[in-house]
Amino acid sequence: MTAQTDTPGSVTAVYKVSGMSCGHCEGAVSGEISQLPGVNSVKAVAASGEVTVVSAAALDEEAVRAAVDEAGFELVGRA
Repeated sequence: MTAQTDTPGSVTAVYKVSGMSCGHCEGAVSGEISQLPGVNSVKAVAASGEVTVVSAAALDEEAVRAAVDEAGFELVGRA
């Protein structure tokens, strides 16, 4: 598990997501995850399949999984 604190009060987590292949995919995943409570920023990179999420507190992985599923992709786990 990778979780680190970048600034006081924020947590950064990197997730692996399968199926992203373009900018539209990145936007769909980012849009769904950004709606989760406490999320400050989301950066999805299709080329690596990584999604970096900065939030006020650690997120529930099942909530992240549900958001990724809603976008039409699969959360593999933490990077």
